[in-house]
Amino acid sequence: MTHPLLDLAPLSAAHFASIEDRVARLLSTEQDVLITQGEALLPLEGAIRGAAGPGTTALNVITGPYGQTFGDWLRDCGATVYDLAVPFHTAVTAAQIQEAFAEHPEIDFVSLVHAEAATGNTNPVAEIGEVVRAHGALFYLDAVASIGAEPVLPDAWGVDLCVIGAQKAMGGPAGVSAVSVSARAWARMSANPHAPRRSYLSLLDWKERWIDGGRRALLHAPAQLEMLALEACVQRIETEGLDTVMSRHAAAATATRAGALTLGGGIEPYVYEASAAAPVATTLRTPEGVDASGLVARALAADPTLPLAAGGGALAKEMIRVNHYGPAASLDTVQSCLSALRAALAEA
Repeated sequence: MTHPLLDLAPLSAAHFASIEDRVARLLSTEQDVLITQGEALLPLEGAIRGAAGPGTTALNVITGPYGQTFGDWLRDCGATVYDLAVPFHTAVTAAQIQEAFAEHPEIDFVSLVHAEAATGNTNPVAEIGEVVRAHGALFYLDAVASIGAEPVLPDAWGVDLCVIGAQKAMGGPAGVSAVSVSARAWARMSANPHAPRRSYLSLLDWKERWIDGGRRALLHAPAQLEMLALEACVQRIETEGLDTVMSRHAAAATATRAGALTLGGGIEPYVYEASAAAPVATTLRTPEGVDASGLVARALAADPTLPLAAGGGALAKEMIRVNHYGPAASLDTVQSCLSALRAALAEA
């Protein structure tokens, strides 16, 4: 029995490298770009464990659940960690980053999430990057949710480790991810005796055996279907145009925020300021006495295909998330979501 997803010719090293080059162009970066064979948590953790250790003093910015995870990893590496937590309905500012450096000038590593799809906020990375550069710290950025929905420019912003995933705004597979690595970050990892080696978490193994070897021999068999899906995803973005893709996401976010105010029942945007709201997903706050998870369940009962979800954990009672990313970044999808929520409110 034959099947289009089976019996494919092996993915060559040259083909693998060509996909990395296309991802690098998507990021407008001259840095090394590695495509990692796993969901984005793989390079997110690998980059921290490679660059941080007992001698590291880190500023970990928390604007959502992923920032909390990064702080845990940094502490596990032996780093001294100062957490800068801001309310999830807002964004961190460059002035707050500057104040943290003034209080702790020994900070040499900054970890930040660009857009938190879970909470619906986005952070001003370009402005923050200027502050981090001025203090000479290494800058680590989780851009998994933001890539494709808003600009992600590691070189222009001074980001040393920038991790992306294809499963959100890019509309691609979840099984592969990528990280851009600056020369400073490679040097930090090479000097770190605690950096993973001969490990699936090791970025240094890929540098020495893949990049430094001229990208002629892969370390192991790649996730072929996911790599081909990533290539198709990047091709689709190149054909549509990255600016057009980002404009679709911005329009969907604007429409969702505006439309939410017409629903009645006290529903309002969870992120107060539009400038702090992420284009990848819009979060809504339900009023006291209206259970968000119950409201979402009613809406999905009418149409299970809608990109609606309740907030995670403690936010499940008060937050609705409209995941208008990838193919769902359209005004038709937004209108369908809002109509379903309106009907669910009436039923409630």
